[in-house]
Amino acid sequence: MSKYTSFPEPNEDQNPFQDPSVTQHSSTTGYATLDLYNPFDNKTAQAPPPYESTVPTAPPPAQTPPNRTTPTEPRNYGSYTTQQSAVSATTAELLKKQEDLERRARELEKRERELDAHALGSGANRQNNWPPLPSFCPVGPCFYQDISVEIGQNFQRTVTIMYYYWMFTACTLLFNMISSLANFCVDAGNGGVGFGLAILWFILFTPCSFVCWYRPVYKAFRSDSSFNFFAFFFVFFAQVVFYVIMTIGIPGWGFSGWIVSLATLKTSIPVGVIMLLNSVLFTGQAAMGVVMLKKVHSLYRQTDASFQKAQAEFATGVMSNPAVRQAAATATTSAAQNAFSGQR
Repeated sequence: MSKYTSFPEPNEDQNPFQDPSVTQHSSTTGYATLDLYNPFDNKTAQAPPPYESTVPTAPPPAQTPPNRTTPTEPRNYGSYTTQQSAVSATTAELLKKQEDLERRARELEKRERELDAHALGSGANRQNNWPPLPSFCPVGPCFYQDISVEIGQNFQRTVTIMYYYWMFTACTLLFNMISSLANFCVDAGNGGVGFGLAILWFILFTPCSFVCWYRPVYKAFRSDSSFNFFAFFFVFFAQVVFYVIMTIGIPGWGFSGWIVSLATLKTSIPVGVIMLLNSVLFTGQAAMGVVMLKKVHSLYRQTDASFQKAQAEFATGVMSNPAVRQAAATATTSAAQNAFSGQR
């Protein structure tokens, strides 16, 4: 046993640091600290290395936090002029939207009133709006017309085309009157009669075509009237035939057709060119008439109209006329009085 296993004697001066296990490690510098030294480890014959102080590394630089505004910190909303212009633009846009909504509301209200008046039937008070005459004119409008209100969605396009077609025929007759006037200026002997008839055709055909074939087709699509369909077919077919005669241009009839136009080229080229333009308009008018006649007839076949319904509508319309009923009553009374007088 080691001598340190028992208490030493008082006279023995023993230095515990002179122990061989300690001295053999103190002479080496293999360990840096005493914490790594294990005196009971005999596997290592070298002493711990000397302690080396490590240089402390510098802490990483502090990152600047993002610039965040606080509730008490004022924000930069731009200049006063920019803010004022933005507010003005927003206000103008809101006012525009408000005016648009008010306009639509007025249109819807007007449409509802017109639909209510149309639902009441012919006895409803509807203000005439065609022709659109100025207020100072002593003569007021004669008809009420609103395609978007009175005509069904499926037939609005056709009725609108027929309305523009009537306007086109009126403008063509007006141009025919101008070209006849030009012909009368270069050929007073033969152009006088044509110019007079051209004025007559314009005055006669413009209102009569509106009343005789446009209004029947308008009322036919409005109320699915068989009688108006047949009236339109009869009058418009005759009108198309007359348009073909206009296109031919028979001399002395007052139409600047192809024959008269080509003959006028020998007298005056400028007047002949004007009349040739009128002949082109007459040709387009006649061709468009044939196309629209077939178009309306195809739509007529899709409806419930028939000749029997047309007869019934005609009889009902005639008997509902107050003048006809008064005349019938008067004739019946007279016949009865004559029969009673004859028996006496």
